[in-house]
Amino acid sequence: MLHKPVGVIVTAHDPQGRPTVFELVGEETGARRLFSVGRLDMDSSGLLLLTDDGDLAQRLAHPRHGLSKEYRVTVSGVPDEAALRSLRQGVSLDGRPARALQVEVLQQQGRLSSLRVVVAEGRNRQVRRMLEGVGHPVIDLRREAFGPIRLGRLKVGAWRHLRPAEVAALQGQSGAETRS
Repeated sequence: MLHKPVGVIVTAHDPQGRPTVFELVGEETGARRLFSVGRLDMDSSGLLLLTDDGDLAQRLAHPRHGLSKEYRVTVSGVPDEAALRSLRQGVSLDGRPARALQVEVLQQQGRLSSLRVVVAEGRNRQVRRMLEGVGHPVIDLRREAFGPIRLGRLKVGAWRHLRPAEVAALQGQSGAETRS
């Protein structure tokens, strides 16, 4: 697991020379090819899972398995109950509804609000687009959890190997058999 910083992109190689998440984990991974489990856009930070098991990465990212993703989001304005209800019921993105499994206002300060948003899908810039769709553009977005894995106190730019119990929990939720 990696705490992806803002300004770093999720790709193996960037022709524009921008920093990538794979450069952050660097030589520690040896010659193994790593795959990201889903993505976080360049303007977002937070929990990103990386694995050398491409099949597991695809299973974890597939919406069929319904692994939730939890975000802490700072938005412009203060969403009212109607906006929160719209997020829960579904905001149309590309002609299909995208909905929050859970959404709550955690704090408001001046013209900004901090929200907790949980989604099951991982569509392109989904949380940002949903919030913009209800009139609350995102100022900051950080993924706090992916399924059973939580970011915790991992520092920005740092990474660690998952513990065996965390790997087993992910494999269980993705329908994968646990390897010995």
